[in-house]
Amino acid sequence: MNMTLLDIVQKILNDMNSDYVNSINDTEESLQVASIVEDTYYEMMNRRDWPHLKKLVGLESFNDSFYPTYLLLPKGTKKVEWVTYNQKKEHGADDYFAPVKYLHPDEFIQYTNGRNSSNQNVLVVRNTENVPLKIFNDCPPKYWTSFDDSKLFFDSYMATIEDTLQGVNSQAEVYLFPNWEMRDGFVPNLPMNVFPALLAEAKSTCFYTIKEAANEKAEQQSSRQQKWLSFQGWRTHGGIRYPNYGRRSVK
Repeated sequence: MNMTLLDIVQKILNDMNSDYVNSINDTEESLQVASIVEDTYYEMMNRRDWPHLKKLVGLESFNDSFYPTYLLLPKGTKKVEWVTYNQKKEHGADDYFAPVKYLHPDEFIQYTNGRNSSNQNVLVVRNTENVPLKIFNDCPPKYWTSFDDSKLFFDSYMATIEDTLQGVNSQAEVYLFPNWEMRDGFVPNLPMNVFPALLAEAKSTCFYTIKEAANEKAEQQSSRQQKWLSFQGWRTHGGIRYPNYGRRSVK
């Protein structure tokens, strides 16, 4: 079952034989516990790519004709899984989204440097750091990279139908950083079955930090929950995939 931040703090304080509180703001200790829960939550979220934080989004338009092939990551993006862009080449044509392949910056530069800038379809632009780059202006993008981990730079755009690449013509699957609110009724963004792991790990940390003593039961609970979590997470992919060592799969 989902728990509010106050629920978690009250449970931890109870197990530490501390004073009961009606709000996380009631005592210095309850605020300290709430802060530890927050730190524990973010530490858990950074351990893996959690499926519940994966979202299908559109990229954001940069809208600057000096930089026609830039798009921006949505705020709070942790990781990009894939990107597609509308490949239509004339107004009125059916929308057709196709994958745009990622290249590492050095691969992207090597690829685009091979273009002949004397050709009419090759445009020399400068990125936001004033470095010249060669892009095509007569076809939808096929490749992208990022030089600063926030802006996505694409290798081409269709100048006859758009002045710059547009976010509404993009699709991307990304992992987003979760938000945290330090208030009683805040419910951490977690799958329901992961709340016991958050509670167990935060409780173990609180005993060490506040009581300056280990709690064997809390340690056991935390260890058990973390072991369980290692087998969970991907509801649509069945969790961990083990090698079959040549054995035939069940049909």
